[in-house]
Amino acid sequence: MSISRSDRPAHRGKIAIYPGTFDPITMGHLDIVERASEIFDKVIIAIARNPAKTTLFTIEERLQMIQECFSEDNKKVEVVAIQGLVVDYASTVGAKVLVKGLRALSDFDYEFQLALMNRRMVRDVETVFLMTGLRWIYISSSIVKDVASHGGDVQGLVPDLVGDRLRAHYSKQ
Repeated sequence: MSISRSDRPAHRGKIAIYPGTFDPITMGHLDIVERASEIFDKVIIAIARNPAKTTLFTIEERLQMIQECFSEDNKKVEVVAIQGLVVDYASTVGAKVLVKGLRALSDFDYEFQLALMNRRMVRDVETVFLMTGLRWIYISSSIVKDVASHGGDVQGLVPDLVGDRLRAHYSKQ
């Protein structure tokens, strides 16, 4: 059975939410944002509060760092800090898609469970998985923080401004 163009549901917006803690944002995260921006009209990077995680940077610091990664005239990317459920936020801004980056099978297992729960809560919000570019597949915020905490070089793994903030943070200790 084929579905004709007229039988398909109308597109209900091209806003995507890319949620995460981004502590700190890495080149892998930016890769996902860049590629999502080619698919969607607008990508909202939603910095979520996760009480299960202890963060290095405050929400305000992460918000500022991420905003500095994008030029002011970039109308396709918005950065916000949110509280509560991501699917509830998506509904309030009219987004129908959550973008999730995947690096490995272990990421998929966890993200798949979240996607199913989100779908149960808000039926009209879909989750789209994008594979992190091969050159960034081994990078995580946790690994970057670990390297930086031991004085290692994180250049090329995070934007320069993030590397500067990491060095400043760990030089105080």
